[in-house]
Amino acid sequence: MKRISTLFLAIILISTLAIPSAFSQEKTDAANEAKPTIKWYTFEEAVKKNKKKPRKIFVDVYTDWCGRCKKMDKETFMDPAVVDYINNNYYAVKFNAEQKEPVTFKKQEFVSTDPSKPKSPHQLALALLKQEMRYPSYVILDGDSEWLYKLKGYKTPEDLLPLLKYYGGDQYKVMSWSEFNELKSL
Repeated sequence: MKRISTLFLAIILISTLAIPSAFSQEKTDAANEAKPTIKWYTFEEAVKKNKKKPRKIFVDVYTDWCGRCKKMDKETFMDPAVVDYINNNYYAVKFNAEQKEPVTFKKQEFVSTDPSKPKSPHQLALALLKQEMRYPSYVILDGDSEWLYKLKGYKTPEDLLPLLKYYGGDQYKVMSWSEFNELKSL
């Protein structure tokens, strides 16, 4: 009898400890769902949307094994100001530089350079990054899906947002980057 009551008390104790953590997890999940996120498109979707309603295309070129890429996803790409600016001014693309699926762009099919190897670069990533494969890297295409700019490495929201505004607001057409930086520091 004593063994049954000890078992019963253990079950009650475990249940009471587990219930609050379950509710805590639900609150955390709900808080994460409420945060705004970047609307990511495939490369083909972004180009198609760009033909109908032109705007810049922001391409995040990443790999699954890249730690800095994951840090960008968790920090910079979750920043509310970055999320808001990208969603309102760009078609955002997450492009895995080692993906195996072919991509057609400007009537040309781009494929993996060697689908049998796991870390083989995709031809589109090579073209977008102008053969300089560093991760993470970002490419901005204009309203006609023409290459404008490439940026490399991890960037904080404070580093990335001015660049997004410089290209997204067409400031690059009327002033140099240094002139733009001078204006924003005033």
